[in-house]
Amino acid sequence: MITNSPRISVVIPAYNAAQFLPAAITSVQHQTFSDWELLIINDGSTDDTVEVVRQYEQRDTRIHLINQVNQGVSAARNQGVENSQGQIIAFLDADDQWLPKKLCIHLEHLQSNPDLGVSFAQVEILNPSGEPSGQVSSGRLTHLKSEYFLSENPTTTTSNWVIRKEVFSQVGGFCHDMSYSEDMEWLLRVICTSDWQIVGINQVLTQYRTSSSGLSAQLYQMEAGWNQLVQKAKIYAPQLVEQHFALAQAIHLRYLARRAFRLKLPAKVGVDFISRALHSDWRLFFYQTRRTLLTLVAVFGMLILEKVFLIQRHSPVEESIHRVESHS
Repeated sequence: MITNSPRISVVIPAYNAAQFLPAAITSVQHQTFSDWELLIINDGSTDDTVEVVRQYEQRDTRIHLINQVNQGVSAARNQGVENSQGQIIAFLDADDQWLPKKLCIHLEHLQSNPDLGVSFAQVEILNPSGEPSGQVSSGRLTHLKSEYFLSENPTTTTSNWVIRKEVFSQVGGFCHDMSYSEDMEWLLRVICTSDWQIVGINQVLTQYRTSSSGLSAQLYQMEAGWNQLVQKAKIYAPQLVEQHFALAQAIHLRYLARRAFRLKLPAKVGVDFISRALHSDWRLFFYQTRRTLLTLVAVFGMLILEKVFLIQRHSPVEESIHRVESHS
């Protein structure tokens, strides 16, 4: 019996994602466009990820589980694309969700422009518990220049992408050796080495869950990942890097400073990032001035509060009381 291939292949990389997968899978099943397959790549999970996916797989023949030893998110996404049957690929992270008309609207967007390789839209930000935060992504949607992808990701998250498989075949997959900024590097590669367009839709179609946990080390790993992006970009876009590196680095470091503040990390972490951002390129003051000033106020304000708190904790009166109590 001959069966038709699905038009869209959805790829979810999953590592210890049992807690979040039901909401992600359900958001795919609730799509108004139903001609899809869902490939969930289990990247060596040690929780109940496999059991959760098996339950959905048994009830919906469009859902398929693929297991691999742990290799990271880039390898997992590449594995999904390699095993896909559709000519359109949509990525979804295990802790994110889609609105019901997501696939339908993106498919119409791609069909309306044969030169469009990557379609994305606005993103609604969810808090760690999955509730709306009231925030919506504010990145550029159209007229995107290559230098934008060097410093920040206008698409916010890969969960926001619907792409032609042909683009993936032409420029290659995600870099296996990258766990941070791998999405930005792929987009930069598309816009620098091909004629495919990257265009957004002025409508919220994806819900992105933020994390309330994080360590200072993870932010420095993110910086290291961005530096990897720069080294790779020097190969296929050397002039771009030469012309825009300083400001791009400043913008990225400012982003890490803001993230450090939101994660309530020690103030010195945010101060380190924003200080190095301004040292990289003082023009940061004039690039999204309000954001730069708010970041400065936030991280240095936190530093002052920390110092005041420490002074209060170690005031002479407290020290005297502590000595008296210790000898009583």
